[in-house]
This record gives sequence, C-alpha cells and structure tokens, in this order.
Amino acid sequence: MEAVIRKWQQKFRKAKEEMNKWEALQVGWVSRFSKASSIIQRLEAIQNPGSYGALRCVKGIEDALLQKQMDQLETTLLSMRNDLEEFRGCVLTFEKLRREGSQLLKMEQTKRRIEERIGVKPCIADCLKGLSLLYEMHQSEYHLKMSILSALSCLALKPSPGDLVALQYLVVDQPNILNNEVQHIFDVIFAEDIK
Repeated sequence: MEAVIRKWQQKFRKAKEEMNKWEALQVGWVSRFSKASSIIQRLEAIQNPGSYGALRCVKGIEDALLQKQMDQLETTLLSMRNDLEEFRGCVLTFEKLRREGSQLLKMEQTKRRIEERIGVKPCIADCLKGLSLLYEMHQSEYHLKMSILSALSCLALKPSPGDLVALQYLVVDQPNILNNEVQHIFDVIFAEDIK
C-alpha cells in the first residue's frame, strides 16, 4: 500500500507544480487584460476629433494614433491567446493526472483496499477525489478565461464602459485559483509530505 501512496504523492507533486505555473500565468493574464482594457477605454477619445485640440494641425495624427493603439491592442490580445494555450496545457496535465489516478484506482481489486488508510495517510479514493477536484476547478476557470477573452475582443469593436468594468471585476476578483484556496486538498492528502 505504501508503494501505491508514493505513486499518488508523485501525482500531487506534479499537480502542485502545475498550480504554481497557473498562478504565474494568472499574474501575466491580469496584467495583459488591464493593458487591453486601458486601450479599449482610450479608443473612444482617440476617435473623437475634439480630443486633439491644437494637435489637429498635425496631418494624419488621428489615424496614426488610432492605428498605433489598434496594433497594441492586437498584440495584447494575441499574448492573451498565447496565455490561454498555456492555461490549456495545465488543464490537460490535470486531466492526465486524473486519468492516471483512475487507472491506479482500477488496479485495486477490492473496495476495502480503495478505502484503506495507513495512519494519517489518505485512502486511494480521497486521492482520486482530490485530483478530480483540481482538474474540474482549473477546467472551469480555463473555459471562463476563453469567454472573457472573447467578450474583450467584442468590446474592442463596440466599446461598452459598463461591460468592460464588469469584466475587470471578474478577471481581478474571481475565480482566480490561488494556491492558498486549494491548499486544503494538499493538506488533507499529504500533510507534511507535499510541502
């Protein structure tokens, strides 16, 4: 049974690594979202000829400035799409860990073995439940991030300050998955072993 628990510990160590990667990606995601939001908020003023005052005498400044901002927005949105691919890679890793955990569970012949505990160590069923929960949380967040990027792209074409503010709250407040929010999974599964 100890050998089986060690296999689970390896899976959770990999899950911990992926969560650290996710958290680092989240920081960049929020920063790029802020940058894109700022550009979108400026677009209305940039397209208003009255915003240029004395600068209107500079030929082509309105078009040049608008083009520069649109290029910056396109670059930022592309970076966010690249971030999404990395988030997707994390989700796929969690899915693989869960699938491998299911295979380990199937290798155990009896229900008694699946629910057997060695001291304070978790049973196999607890381990699979923890991996499944981590996968589901990250998959849900990934899908939400895809929706946010899609909505942000639409707002670039037709800005709506209220919608932009609502998206900002969503990105900054929740459902960011931070290590401390799911640390209890690791605490329950491995106590001091995973740290």
